[in-house]
Amino acid sequence: MTELVSVPEELSARVPAEQRGPGLGRDAVRLLVSRGTGAAAEPSDHAFGELPELLAPGDVLVVNTSRTLPAAVDGRVGDGRGRGEPVVVHFSTRADRRHPAGPAVAGCWAVELRRPDGRGSTRERAGGPAGAVVRLPGGARLTLETPVDPASARLWWARPSGTGVPELLRRYGRPIRYGYTDRDQPLAAYQTVFAVDSAGGGSAEMPSAARPFTAELVARLVSAGVRFAPISLHTGVASAEDFEPPYPERFVVPPVSAWLVNAARARRRAAPRVAGGRIVAVGTTAVRALESATGADGRVRPVAGWTDLVVTPERGVRAVDGLLTGLHDPSTSHLLMLEAVADREVLRRAYEAAVARHYLWHEFGDLHLVLPG
Repeated sequence: MTELVSVPEELSARVPAEQRGPGLGRDAVRLLVSRGTGAAAEPSDHAFGELPELLAPGDVLVVNTSRTLPAAVDGRVGDGRGRGEPVVVHFSTRADRRHPAGPAVAGCWAVELRRPDGRGSTRERAGGPAGAVVRLPGGARLTLETPVDPASARLWWARPSGTGVPELLRRYGRPIRYGYTDRDQPLAAYQTVFAVDSAGGGSAEMPSAARPFTAELVARLVSAGVRFAPISLHTGVASAEDFEPPYPERFVVPPVSAWLVNAARARRRAAPRVAGGRIVAVGTTAVRALESATGADGRVRPVAGWTDLVVTPERGVRAVDGLLTGLHDPSTSHLLMLEAVADREVLRRAYEAAVARHYLWHEFGDLHLVLPG
C-alpha cells in the first residue's frame, strides 16, 4: 500500500469525536463502505449510525472485550548513581509459562522505552541496553534482559521488582499517547463499550475499531437481528514508526462465540441466497483471535492461550467474511491483514477515496467497513 496512498498529516484525528463539537457522541464518525471486489467495489459514504441498515439479520459482529490499560509510565534509565535518562515506559505484554518464548521469560514484561518529546507524547528511542535498570515511581524497577525479537531492538523483556506492575499502572500509569493527538485523555476515552475486566489482562493499546459503538447503537443492532460474538485479545504496543509484524498476544475465544460463528456459517451454507450470516470482525484484533481459533476446515473451536498467527493475503481468512476497522497507516502490518479480507484493488480505491473525502485516521478517527459482494 505504501506506493498507492499518502496520508496528509492534517487527516490525523487529534481528539475523540465527542470533543469536536457540542452535542456530539462517540458515534459521530464517518463510515466508508466497500462491497464486492475489484473495480465494482466503489466505496460509499455513510454515518457510523447507519451501521444497522448496512448489516442484515443473522450477521455476526465479533467484538474484542479487552480493556485498555494505563500502560505508559514515566521512568529513568541509569546505574543508580545519578538522575539518569528520562524515558516513558510502554508496558506491552506480560509473559507466562505458556508464552511461545518459553518459561525463561515467565513473569517478564515486554516493554518499549521512548523519549519524552516535551509536548506530552514521545518519540522513538533505541532499546536496551541489556542489564540497564529503569527506576519507576513507588520504588518499582525494571531490569532489561534481552530483545523480544533479535531482529528488532524496539521491545525488550524486562523483569520487574518492587511494586507489582498492575498496581504500578493503576497508581501511576496513563494511556499511551502518540504525537498526532493534541493532549492527554482520561483512560475512559480509551475504553470501548464492550470492555470487561479480566484477571491480569488488558491491552496496551485500545481495540479502537469498537470505540464508536454506544449502548444505544448496540441495542439498535440487536433489535435489527445482528448478533454479537465476544472474544478477547490483549494487544501489545504496535510500532508507531515502521512496518513490523505483530508479536504473540494472549487471547480467548469462548465456547458461546465459537458456537455463534459456526452456526451462522452453517446457516449461510445451507441458504446462500438468504441475507445474513456474515461474520464481520470489529477490528484487526478480532480477526487475529478468531482466525487463531479456526481450523483448516473452517470450524471455530473454543481456545485460550497465545497466538503468533500473522494473517496475510497468502494465508487468507477462514472464518471472517467482512471487517470493520479504522484507517491504517500504509507502513503498518495491519494492511496485510486487510488484504486477506479484501483484494488490493478494493483497498486502493477505498484509501484513495478516504484521502480525497477527508476521512480521519488513527484511533479517534473514522472507520472502514469491508463487506463481500
